[in-house]
Amino acid sequence: MTPRSTDQTRRGFLKSTAATALAATLPAGRALAAPKKGGHLRIGRAHGQTTDTLNPATYENGFTAGLSSGVHGRLTEVGADGTLVPELAESWEASADATEWRFKIRQGVTFHSGKDLTVEDVIASINFHRGPDSTSAAGPIVAPITEVSADGNDTVVFKLSGGNADFPFILGDYHLNICPAKDDTIDWQSGDGCGSYVLKNFSPGVSAAFERNPNHWRDTVAFFDSIEMLALVDQNARTTALVSGDVDIVDRVDLKTAGLLGRNPGVSIRTIAGNQHYTFAMSTNQDPFTDNHVRQALKYAINREELVEKILFGYGSVGNDHPIGQGQRYFNSELAQKTYDPDKAKWHLEQAGLSELSVTLSAADAAFGGAVDAGTLYQNSAKAAGIDLKVIREPNDGYWSDVWMKKPFSAVYWSGRPVEDQMFSTAYSCGADWNDSFWCNDRFEELMVAARAELDENKRREMYWEMQDLVSNQGGVVIPMFANFVFAVSDKIVLPDQMASNWDLDGERWMERWSMA
Repeated sequence: MTPRSTDQTRRGFLKSTAATALAATLPAGRALAAPKKGGHLRIGRAHGQTTDTLNPATYENGFTAGLSSGVHGRLTEVGADGTLVPELAESWEASADATEWRFKIRQGVTFHSGKDLTVEDVIASINFHRGPDSTSAAGPIVAPITEVSADGNDTVVFKLSGGNADFPFILGDYHLNICPAKDDTIDWQSGDGCGSYVLKNFSPGVSAAFERNPNHWRDTVAFFDSIEMLALVDQNARTTALVSGDVDIVDRVDLKTAGLLGRNPGVSIRTIAGNQHYTFAMSTNQDPFTDNHVRQALKYAINREELVEKILFGYGSVGNDHPIGQGQRYFNSELAQKTYDPDKAKWHLEQAGLSELSVTLSAADAAFGGAVDAGTLYQNSAKAAGIDLKVIREPNDGYWSDVWMKKPFSAVYWSGRPVEDQMFSTAYSCGADWNDSFWCNDRFEELMVAARAELDENKRREMYWEMQDLVSNQGGVVIPMFANFVFAVSDKIVLPDQMASNWDLDGERWMERWSMA
């Protein structure tokens, strides 16, 4: 690989302690084998809906994230150890104030159609998510880009509205696929990519089929000859498919039966701690959630330890109503941890002028495994605070298009992001398409811009600590728990000795990094 610039190394741009992977323990007696090519993989995902499309701006679940990582290439990639590594960009360097970044584009890369990758493809692909009319989920993280231009036929120059020390990490986001340029935009409809797998079939909410790209620029990835990814949102259907041998891998294992599932011959359970968190998002632009005292009451009315025990079965840890995980670089270790406190919840209701509160919570397993049960536990704990929480079981199909950000209080899962700015920009910035609490806070916005450009580690830490405090104590999201990634594999599959924790299933790079035994 081409060495990165010494300037990047000096500033620590290439290392994210937040994404440091925790290697899962191998079953006793099983040794790692060197990856070999061959075989047909079938995987059952707890994601996928009939409204999914190939438009990268709309990707919103694990099914489309997995498809994205296999079919398409991006400029950068988060490695298994949490470091940032080159992908379609060979190298990059920043100006002294990190307001301008230059990325050298890898030569000799072709799309599946045979078209050569060019700087024009890169520019069009990033611009696809930019602009005042953008509805892309990646819109907020590319909003600071003021100009994208070519310098010759191998370099793309990004100019930013302010310094951004983490900018190369942003370009590894699963929405920012590099697609062929076409008619002043990109061709996403055909599914033509430059990734390690060719998309052969896509049936939204049902399945997708892939074949290994014989002309991929890397020969050290992509070991399966072919892959079938099935949308098996129903928990029992996924489990049955694995036990019967119809699939080789399933994600989001039913935690209450994980131990039992792992006893099946030829099946092992794997768990990796990361930044995934489960939330209950309140629409702060709708009553009664416009009042922060109501929001605080709901935060103190939930028994976090009970949810970790009964929903995660110990595969996780309590959350503190902000999205930054304990392993991340700027985690606020001194922020007081909220605990279940019905009396404090009642006090906040009184400050809102209420003696009691009645709200409805929408949930489905599509949000996260056990979301409806979590809602029921929440309902029971909230009673002591004078809160009548009605839990509505919503349909799995269409949950993300019809319920999330449509109903005023809903269950949500977030896989987290490698760096703090990316998480905050995506889901907490005022007006961001995925700001699912519709929360706006002037001080938070001011800090977000300043922290992004700050190169002094201590000053940057102070800013991110205050931002976590603001989200926790004024924001519109209840975040009771951080959930480990838990998945199950058959003994036909060989896993690497270290797996990424920035997304589920090895950072959603399972297509490229795993192999058949």
